[in-house]
Amino acid sequence: MADVETLLKALANKKRLQILRWLANPVAHFPPQRDGDLREDGVCGVFLVKKLGVAQPTASEHLRVLVDAGLIRPKKIKQWTFYRRCEDRIAALPQLLGEVLTPASSEPVGAAIDFALSGREPS
Repeated sequence: MADVETLLKALANKKRLQILRWLANPVAHFPPQRDGDLREDGVCGVFLVKKLGVAQPTASEHLRVLVDAGLIRPKKIKQWTFYRRCEDRIAALPQLLGEVLTPASSEPVGAAIDFALSGREPS
């Protein structure tokens, strides 16, 4: 389950923000893949490592942080891991941040925070 700090940590890095931008339109940023569809399955981690221009362990850490925050979803196909954005979670971020940054009240936490922190798939 992702908490607000985990989400903010994931968003507080240029490389991770770049990954999220690339995954928003994978066809424009990555070549066709032998296994897995860019839109349906996501982008192979090998392509992300190469495009980031960092060592594989560094790229894996960036991807892990994004997965832990619930912003991207991994999918195994054969021996490869593919990554795609969790669009519903990303769409809930503005409202989540607005609720987190407004003065505290005695009301329960809003539905956007509940959803963003739940780690659940949308129904």
